[in-house]
Amino acid sequence: MAEDGAVTLYNNSAITDAKKNPFSIKAGLAQMLRGGTIFEVTSVQQAKIAEEAGACSIIVSEPGLRQGIRRMPDPSLIKEIKRAVSVPLMARARVGHFVEAQILEAIGVDYIDESELLALADEDNFINKHNFRCPFICGCRNLGEALRRVREGAAMIRTQGELLGQGNVAETVKNVRNVMKEVRVLNNMDEDEVFAFAKKIAAPYDLVAQVKQMGRLPVVQFAAGGIVTPADAALMMQLGCDGIFVGSEVFDSADPYKRVSGIVQAVRHYNDPHVLVESSCGLEGSMAELNLDEDRIEQFGRGGE
Repeated sequence: MAEDGAVTLYNNSAITDAKKNPFSIKAGLAQMLRGGTIFEVTSVQQAKIAEEAGACSIIVSEPGLRQGIRRMPDPSLIKEIKRAVSVPLMARARVGHFVEAQILEAIGVDYIDESELLALADEDNFINKHNFRCPFICGCRNLGEALRRVREGAAMIRTQGELLGQGNVAETVKNVRNVMKEVRVLNNMDEDEVFAFAKKIAAPYDLVAQVKQMGRLPVVQFAAGGIVTPADAALMMQLGCDGIFVGSEVFDSADPYKRVSGIVQAVRHYNDPHVLVESSCGLEGSMAELNLDEDRIEQFGRGGE
């Protein structure tokens, strides 16, 4: 293989030296976020609010809804926020776009989210995450998808719900319950049935066997999509997630700190109804813009008739 070929460059240890951070270390770094809340921010001001409210990490995103192709955030924005806060920093790269990931790693982000929220750069292939020092986060909707991403090197799984930022948590609940149900089904299987189950969900057998042994995913599992209230956050935790992602829409209110802080407290004390009551008080008016539109509600109502 030519030394100056594109593939050689991708695997060049000068750019991505996997020996410095084996997967066990990456998974350990992701474990450090367990029990925390990760907020999407689009400005330094939002990043400071999230840090002050107790976010375990922040994920930088472009401000506003960009028309057309959505790509990784501007490196200058990442650098500006990185200088302003001390919490771990995440940024998104397009699925399959390993050069965007190289750029983000060079900037010094702490985690890279290979995100389906952006446009797809490669419709057939995900990034080989073992080629990077930085831990990766990947989305899933079911157990097979989660374990395929872990085999590629994902150190955290993000069970993803709705992508539109409308505050509809139903899709997230559906996907989280789906993953948890598949884990329970696997736990109750005989050893002889695991091979067929691994083939059915198109997942590596060794990881499927590990899930059966552990009774959970082999990496931390967060939930994302439509989580905008403390009650939403506590729901995800009580369903068995290790933490949550919250979109930047939670900052669009008269008192964003109160809402952000309430969500953080709800994640930390998700089994304490008294804390959940305090966290939820006085937020309804500030979240009116995140309600579903009437057409969607009527359509849902008709579907249940």
